[in-house]
Amino acid sequence: MGVQEPLSRMPQMRLDELLEELQARINAARGTRDRVHSLLEAVVSVGRELDLSQVLRRIVEAAALLVDAQYGALGVIGPDGKTLSQFLTYGLTDEEIARIGPLPAGHGILGELIRDPEPLRLTDLGADEASYGFPPHHPPMRTFLGVPIRVRDEVFGNLYLTDKRGGQDFDAEDESVISTLSVAAGVAIDNARLYEGSQRQQRWLQANAEITNSLLSGSPRLEVLELIAHRAQEITGAALADVSVPVAGTDDLVVELAIGADGADGADGKTRRGLVIPVEGTLSGAAYQAGAPVTTAGLAEDDRYTSGPGRFDGLGPAVAVPLGTAAKDTRGVLLLARHLGEPVFTEGELEPLLAFAGQAALALELAERRSGAEQLALLEDRDRIARDLHDLAIQRLFATGMTLQSAGRLVQNEGAAERISRAVGDLDETIKIIRSTIFGLRAREEDTRPSLRAHVARAVGETATTLGFPPRLSMEGLLDTDVPAQVAEHVVAALTEMLSNAARHAHATRVEVSLQATSDEVILTVTDNGRGIPAEGRRSGLRNLEERAQSLCGTLDIARPDEGGSRLVWRAPLAAGVDTP
Repeated sequence: MGVQEPLSRMPQMRLDELLEELQARINAARGTRDRVHSLLEAVVSVGRELDLSQVLRRIVEAAALLVDAQYGALGVIGPDGKTLSQFLTYGLTDEEIARIGPLPAGHGILGELIRDPEPLRLTDLGADEASYGFPPHHPPMRTFLGVPIRVRDEVFGNLYLTDKRGGQDFDAEDESVISTLSVAAGVAIDNARLYEGSQRQQRWLQANAEITNSLLSGSPRLEVLELIAHRAQEITGAALADVSVPVAGTDDLVVELAIGADGADGADGKTRRGLVIPVEGTLSGAAYQAGAPVTTAGLAEDDRYTSGPGRFDGLGPAVAVPLGTAAKDTRGVLLLARHLGEPVFTEGELEPLLAFAGQAALALELAERRSGAEQLALLEDRDRIARDLHDLAIQRLFATGMTLQSAGRLVQNEGAAERISRAVGDLDETIKIIRSTIFGLRAREEDTRPSLRAHVARAVGETATTLGFPPRLSMEGLLDTDVPAQVAEHVVAALTEMLSNAARHAHATRVEVSLQATSDEVILTVTDNGRGIPAEGRRSGLRNLEERAQSLCGTLDIARPDEGGSRLVWRAPLAAGVDTP
């Protein structure tokens, strides 16, 4: 038999057990009180923020601290309701996240919670049959607790918590605490979204007013486009913003303006400017054809749009918005793209963005109409100047010339008579120059070909630097209307060659250029007072001029004036530039 305890000690033992049980209950009560206090603090902390991104980060951080989880994450469900569009983590460093690679899209256990939005607890995450496995460099995780977050009866996203510290499993109390936090989180997210929406609406209104003011102040079209792109980029938080416009006569778009996303990992706005984009297979093209916004969750990864030109590495959610109220009225497309991992464009963002795009289209239309009105005013002013020159200046000069010519017959002194004759010749030359100017002013504006007069004047003006003096230029005839484009190109090229030869070889102190369009040919004459063309020497330039004239069934004549120097006369028939059946 064993030795029995003295009867006097048994009450003491029962008292110790009761004290231990009482202490345990006190500790449990204290722990519950502390946990409730922590939960209340977490709810207040989450509800204090109005910035949505900060609210989400506070939620995942508070959840992990409440249940003592080593890792936590909050996944925001995308517009398709099947995948995650945003994934915020807790417990992982930036270096660890970079090594893991692309963020989860909603497969495996994460997808189970999306399909069945109910709290889920697992003892071994990797052993579950729905587990999708971990990517390389992902830290090992075992215990798991997932709870959905609802905003107004709609599942906004899910809280994911793993690895309770101390190696313990998540229990029912942990689930209850996180479920309570998720209710408060839903309210906080709703408030933040409402606040963010009102702030965004205010910024859109300010942007519209700024664009209108810019138009009313007479800003050029490109400046208005840049303002539209900048404001859209700032308000939506986009990394890249560009404006594409249709290319006349083709099925392509061209990037007229692009800003942002400069760097090795993103589409460089500077390199995209001027880029031709096919309508088929591109996000901007799809929006242009549909006349409605088109979105994608990952621009760099979307098979529909990677076939198009342009680099989209590092860019994720994107939206292309047509600039117009209907497909037939679309004046261009505004493309906005965010970095990978950032939120997709929601319906709440698209509505004010579409209104802004409509306002931008109206702004572009007003700019075009104002430009047209200014062009019309310019043409009317040109016509008035041409009419005044013809009716006033030429008539008076002609009358003066006739008077001098009559007076010259009465002058007996030969020297005086010669001077009067020279003055009459100068007046005739002046009349020719004024008439040539009138023809230029009245050139048809709808003719989109570059002005031959402007090209010739520019070529002569540029040669003044190399010659050391400005050549004398005279132009006569319907140069901008009667000379075909093909012949005009050869005229400019021949003039450039002649002036270059005069600057390099003639050593002249005077150069005269005359360009005349008759009823059937164009005649270019360049005269200088230099040392002339040597009988022997390099004649490659002259051969080029001759071959250019012969290609148009024209001629090149080389002469030496009596006063010295050289005279080159280059001719080409106007019919040479007209296509025949």
